Amino acid sequence: METIQVNTSQHVDIDYPLAGLGERIAARLVDLAIFFGLAILFFFFGSISGITSTPAILYTLIILYSAGYIFYTLVCEIFMNGQTLGKRVMKIRVISVNGAQPTMGQYFIRWVFRLADFVLTGQVLGLIVIAITDKKQRIGDIVAGTTVIKTVPHTTFEHIAFQPVEEAYIPVFSNIEQLTDRDVELIHEVISTYYKTHNPDLIYGMASRVGKHLSITPPPEMNQLDFLTTVVKDYKHLTSKVD
Repeated sequence: METIQVNTSQHVDIDYPLAGLGERIAARLVDLAIFFGLAILFFFFGSISGITSTPAILYTLIILYSAGYIFYTLVCEIFMNGQTLGKRVMKIRVISVNGAQPTMGQYFIRWVFRLADFVLTGQVLGLIVIAITDKKQRIGDIVAGTTVIKTVPHTTFEHIAFQPVEEAYIPVFSNIEQLTDRDVELIHEVISTYYKTHNPDLIYGMASRVGKHLSITPPPEMNQLDFLTTVVKDYKHLTSKVD
């Protein structure tokens, strides 16, 4: 599976799989279906209410609809973390090739190049370029320095897949309050990725950074994976007491 390496805020490298051509086509079809459905509703309710019989109102609505269609991708990707509704359904999103969040300028460039990728070439050129490039990029992605990756639904702390901490649980480490929910989410993401990729460097790197951040040295009998799991349990115990 083709991947791209993303460096997290904790400077831990995580490999994300690139979105394939089929997933990107499916996401586009979902977006088109949304506008097709809106068009049907527009004409249906417009006919019932008589709005479409007034030329000025009809032209205004058509202009608004067309503007929404044209700017839909740009606006969604800027304000929805690199996703349109179709991309969100397919669990894919746009990122910079260096793993960072794309800038507004990058979103704008890849949006402008939709003309070459899709509009002026009958939807064909962009699909061909995605299929043949190493990083699954269309022309707009190449120029903007972006690509599209597979992702997973955002994991909130309440959804972390660890067993509930018992009431009698005694925390192992101190200074856990220095962590945030996002820190613990990231630890869980690294652990989950480790079980998928079996890359121990992820665990070693995260354990080292968490230890330095909390000024903690794990006991000799505790490996790095157990250390991270224990940190999460300690944090969950701490936050459950606060709640």
